[in-house]
Amino acid sequence: MARARVLPLLLIAISVGVPAAAVAQDARAAVEAFMARLAEVQISDLEILQSLTLYHQDGRHPISAGEQRMLFKLPQHQRLEQILEGQREIQVTVGNRAWVRRADGKVYDARAIDSGRALASVVVPFQRQATDLLADWRARGVRDDVSHVARIGGRTVTVIGARPGEREVPAVWLDAEYGVVRIVTRERLPNGPKLVDLALSEHRPLIGVYFFPRRQEAFIDGKLIVLITVRSIQVNTNPPDALFDPEALRREH
Repeated sequence: MARARVLPLLLIAISVGVPAAAVAQDARAAVEAFMARLAEVQISDLEILQSLTLYHQDGRHPISAGEQRMLFKLPQHQRLEQILEGQREIQVTVGNRAWVRRADGKVYDARAIDSGRALASVVVPFQRQATDLLADWRARGVRDDVSHVARIGGRTVTVIGARPGEREVPAVWLDAEYGVVRIVTRERLPNGPKLVDLALSEHRPLIGVYFFPRRQEAFIDGKLIVLITVRSIQVNTNPPDALFDPEALRREH
């Protein structure tokens, strides 16, 4: 797992004994209701400062720590600045293309990380339709024709993509107030296909009725790999376009 890549996971519960068409409608209705709730919230950009801890593959022992500054400029622009073990790396993503500036100053083209784009759609689900989100989830293997209501952390969630008891299938957990609180996918990593599970928690109001998760935990095959804790968030600061320009990235010092 690359250092700058935090894999998002979405898990939604599924009912047993309910006709598929009805269940699919329930899943869509839950997503549409959440998106409608955000209809009056106006966000054009986000700036997030957060701490990053990487864990040993055993999932128990932290091995390194760093800091990240993430910028989202909706709908297609992202910038990630990361300092890890004293090395600074910057990644700029525009749509489906990405550019990375390494600590030595060299810039190279990179494949836009699907997980990064997924994370943006999870934590900043604006200027999107319920149909778009469901299509994103289907592309990651989440079945939107199965869903059920479950309880997690004392709250009711809609689980999309898994039946009760199914723990190793792509799924999304959707809280009616907080939005996505967990997403599970299968990812092809350098060491083979793995089950990737992203849990989002400690949601707090950010603007209007929009809640943002202050804690993100990424697990691979059940072992904690990455922990992110948000230190601060700013909304609608209108960051300059140059921050998302790959040519400007090449000229940075």
